[in-house]
Amino acid sequence: MSTPASGATASSTTPLSSVAAEFVGVSQVYGSSVAVDNIDLQIEQGKLTTLLGPSGCGKTTSLRMLAGYLAPTSGEIRINGVDSTRLPPEKRNLGMVFQSYALFPHMTVADNVAYGLKLRKVAAKERDARVAECLDLVGLGHLADRKPKALSGGQQQRVALARAIAIRPSLLLLDEPLSNLDARLRVQMRTEIRRIQSETGLTVVLVTHDQDEALEMSDAMVLMRAGKIMQTGSPTDVFTAPANRFVADFLGYENFLDFDGRGLITVRPEHLRLQPAGVPVYAGTPSSANGFVLPATVTSVAYRGTDEIVTVTTADATPLKVSMHRGSSSAHLARLHPGDAVDISASAGDIVSLPAEAA
Repeated sequence: MSTPASGATASSTTPLSSVAAEFVGVSQVYGSSVAVDNIDLQIEQGKLTTLLGPSGCGKTTSLRMLAGYLAPTSGEIRINGVDSTRLPPEKRNLGMVFQSYALFPHMTVADNVAYGLKLRKVAAKERDARVAECLDLVGLGHLADRKPKALSGGQQQRVALARAIAIRPSLLLLDEPLSNLDARLRVQMRTEIRRIQSETGLTVVLVTHDQDEALEMSDAMVLMRAGKIMQTGSPTDVFTAPANRFVADFLGYENFLDFDGRGLITVRPEHLRLQPAGVPVYAGTPSSANGFVLPATVTSVAYRGTDEIVTVTTADATPLKVSMHRGSSSAHLARLHPGDAVDISASAGDIVSLPAEAA
């Protein structure tokens, strides 16, 4: 494994390709526990890539190895084409926003943003200009003299972003940056982070366990499980063609059926259609030739405001969930009760077949 020359940084070489960072056969092992298992991954320049998965899947460990806070047990990490596996964090020219924001409470907002620039011995005039530029970018120029304790959670996160961006990093790393915010602020900050990434052209790697967050914000998604990469691709590609049952389940498909001669299939709750048994088939109901129609029994009906979740059980005891939007539900749906006989159907275009070897 090659090692950068003494004093080199990950940004000292002009990028030779569209790949901003790369994992090559990277593993992280703690005793008998494998946190990251021999992964290969390329992160594209100027894109927002999310590492997505449940707790313990290896996504944060991967981010920390990329940042330089953990050395991989084996494999190589390249940044802008440079082998950076053994470079310390300060030599990688990466910006990092932690889950807790890690702001200095005794410093003003401006001083927090300037901190990394002072460490890099950036001249005062340029430092002040960059601080002002980055605070304007996150909409906090008017709060430059405040202390972090006087800011809301969302404002503190913006300060952390401004501080990370001020050093002009080759990559911006975000470790669950929205998890400490309330639901409304999380949605707002998704848009803000995406705007900042778009305006700056930064390469961003974001760790999250929230599939909605990943789908909304990503150019590329990397789904992980038990230290392995399950699937990579654009949000559209991954969402519409999950590679296996884990990916489909994690992205909210929920319903899985095993048909003889057809294998395992999955359908999202909002793509299933439901009607009481014995009611004449309504327009658009698929035939068994291009979709399926199954008899089932209602087990529960849950009201959620804009929709109802109707849980049913098929003849072979397979549970299924149907999301019925109240604005489009016909009158008979409002009268469904546990024990009612119904027909469940799905059209061919809404059915996703899962590979047997990966199911």
